[in-house]
Amino acid sequence: MSGKIKKIGVLTSGGDAPGMNAAIRSVVRTCAFHNIECIGIYRGYQGMIEGDFKEMGPRSVNNIVNKGGTILKSARSKEFMTPEGRKKAFDNLQKAGIDSLVVIGGDGSFTGGLVFNKEYGFPVIGIPGTIDNDIFGTSHTLGYDTALNTVVEAIDKIRDTASSHNRLFFVEVMGRDAGHIALNAGIGAGAEEILIPEEDLGLDRLLESLQKSKASGKSSSIVVIAEGDKMGKNVFELKDYVEENLPEYDVRVSVLGHMQRGGAPSCFDRVLASRLGVKAVESLIAGKSNYMAGLIKDEVVLTPLEQAVKGHSEIDRELLRVSDIMST
Repeated sequence: MSGKIKKIGVLTSGGDAPGMNAAIRSVVRTCAFHNIECIGIYRGYQGMIEGDFKEMGPRSVNNIVNKGGTILKSARSKEFMTPEGRKKAFDNLQKAGIDSLVVIGGDGSFTGGLVFNKEYGFPVIGIPGTIDNDIFGTSHTLGYDTALNTVVEAIDKIRDTASSHNRLFFVEVMGRDAGHIALNAGIGAGAEEILIPEEDLGLDRLLESLQKSKASGKSSSIVVIAEGDKMGKNVFELKDYVEENLPEYDVRVSVLGHMQRGGAPSCFDRVLASRLGVKAVESLIAGKSNYMAGLIKDEVVLTPLEQAVKGHSEIDRELLRVSDIMST
């Protein structure tokens, strides 16, 4: 497809993240600013297959900058993974006159956009929306900062009860393949140990660390665990192991779960979403496609979608060192 962009479709896909609504708002209002039509696509790629479209203007996105979740809803579409599903989606876009897409989501959503572009030459720009912060090409994904604040607030509350009862708490946070939430929230909340997929602490060192904490006079401890940590099959198995080997500890488990996805986005996420939405629309207008708008050193930049999907978001090694020092 080629020529001047006239109608942009926007969708949210994959797991929801605080800031997605702010990004939708930014895309819609940037389109209006440049006199381009904007169409909201409901339920991600599945909505594209079913033609679930709605025209959006500046007033249709009033009062959503402060709301978590996504007004466009989200869904995972197995049908879009098939050539037949993508053909249906393309036909619906053509019927509606939509000539380009802004995809707000994670690497799975971007992979779908890449395949769709390859098959139909359809212009696509991605905006990274995932609380895990595991997308290459941006220092922050939408929702990550909000999730961090949610986790720290929860751990602060857990620490109150841990201190009152001289307990050891294992707090499991999201992060199946990346430990960004666990590492940053663990430092921010003053955790004694942080377990992440990128670093295999080892059971012996964990026991040694907890023994050291006890010997140093700490009456309670918080251990933050990313859900993807490989030390035990799950956090409850880890609890049993510690209780067997350190019977002096009264161990409790708190799995924060999906509460980390919810809530009003932080100011940082609202501003980031606004900046990325403007960049996405103006990049399409400039004839660019197959890029993701991201933040590097506080500058909004474009990264090829393929790199964003295949690249690896590295953990900050200096933060690991800081964590070790702070747990003394």
